[in-house]
Amino acid sequence: MKQVTIVEMGLRDGLQNEKVILSLDQRIYILQGLANAGLKRIEVGAFVRSEKVPQMAFTKELLSQAQELKKQKKILKDVYYSVLVPNLQGWEDATPLNPHEIGIFASCSESFSQKNINCSIDESFERFKSVIALAKKRKVKVRAYLSVCFGCPFEGPVSEKKVVELAQRMWAMKVDEISIGDTIGVAHVGQIRSLFKKLKKKIPLKKLVGHFHDTRGQALANILAAYGEGVRTFDTSLGGLGGCPYAPGSTGNVATEDVVYMFEGMGISTGINLEKLLSLNHEVESMMGKILPSKVSRAGLLSPLGAVIK
Repeated sequence: MKQVTIVEMGLRDGLQNEKVILSLDQRIYILQGLANAGLKRIEVGAFVRSEKVPQMAFTKELLSQAQELKKQKKILKDVYYSVLVPNLQGWEDATPLNPHEIGIFASCSESFSQKNINCSIDESFERFKSVIALAKKRKVKVRAYLSVCFGCPFEGPVSEKKVVELAQRMWAMKVDEISIGDTIGVAHVGQIRSLFKKLKKKIPLKKLVGHFHDTRGQALANILAAYGEGVRTFDTSLGGLGGCPYAPGSTGNVATEDVVYMFEGMGISTGINLEKLLSLNHEVESMMGKILPSKVSRAGLLSPLGAVIK
């Protein structure tokens, strides 16, 4: 059977730009709901300075409780936890909690790199070296995020050549996969096809991930284009939550529900129960105090009897 892997970003990428700060108990509830719906790869937070990104202040406690729940709850048995680790301090905070995977991130523009992590692109790669070495020593997987691969909010269009060069540089550092990000949701199908054609000549396709924000309503089309080029792993966010606090105008990542609906309709398995995901969506809407952007959650599913399930 044809299948794709969905990496759920709602608890990190989804929450990091939201005004409402959910409690630890609410985050645990969401985590369990995601696992119950069939999500196997979940990014639970980021080890960053809470004064800069207060929405991530619960990451340590969330990961700790998630690991305990994994031992107790059958639904969490096969769930794989990831956390974002920007530097050596982040690694030292994360490592006692034994994450299955850490995420590092770099930018394709100097301006965004400075705004996001207060250093140049070259400096960010220097920071990665020690973190990657320590992760490899402990046999912790490393996923690398490459931001603003199609356009920067401060510098405009980003050249494909630069993206490919930086992706190759990341791959040479022995990361386990590279997430190619349309951070401000500016990419279109033509760009997706063109860039991934170039990337897959340099990096194994199974190690490339599509990370698309839906700012201009192009995310599903872009995912389908990336799938057509052979990409089989995609980052999504429950309900389309989130955005980047350092990217003006950026909206949330593409909604998990919408991506699951599309792929399952194509006969491509995601392993995710869409009805359970929609139920969780509505509970999270109550927590956030707003309607989430997911189109499927708004319209619902058509049952065999013709009724709409929301």
